[in-house]
Amino acid sequence: MKSALKILAFCLIMGTVSGALLVGINAWTSVRINKYEEMQLKSSVLDVLEIPYAENNVIDVFKANVNVIEKDKRTIYKGKDDAVAFEFKGSGVWGEIYGIISLNPDLVTIRNVKIIHQEETPGLGSRIADKEYLNLFKDKLIFPELVFVPAGKAKEDNEVDIITGATYSSKALEKILNRSISDFMELMKQ
Repeated sequence: MKSALKILAFCLIMGTVSGALLVGINAWTSVRINKYEEMQLKSSVLDVLEIPYAENNVIDVFKANVNVIEKDKRTIYKGKDDAVAFEFKGSGVWGEIYGIISLNPDLVTIRNVKIIHQEETPGLGSRIADKEYLNLFKDKLIFPELVFVPAGKAKEDNEVDIITGATYSSKALEKILNRSISDFMELMKQ
């Protein structure tokens, strides 16, 4: 009986200490994680709006060059040249795809696309986040909508090549971008 009480006391003490450590570590790291995520978002907005910055002045450059507009629970980032950027998010093949897209001041031409987070298959679907692939979106028209076509077949101003071997990831990105662009355009009409 005494040994069972000792084991129970030991488990309770260890559980309490472990729980307290986890809560403390979470409290200490959550501030750093939130700060990192804020920096990542702001630097991504600067990237897609093509505003130069250095790692040590992201916040200052962002404040000086980007107007943040909150509209209907959505955030729009407007550069000094009237280009706009907004976030997109949706389900890929294996998980969430999240990023930023910017449009030129004409609001019909894509300036840049950047993937901030994706969970696609490494080496295949994950190539949707490669800079070389995302450069294919530059100067593409968003009307009537983006169309992803087999690799090497993009000829129209609104067509983008699918990544060979990652058709489902490419199609998921197509759906996410078209939905986000459509939502943005509806928001701009308000």
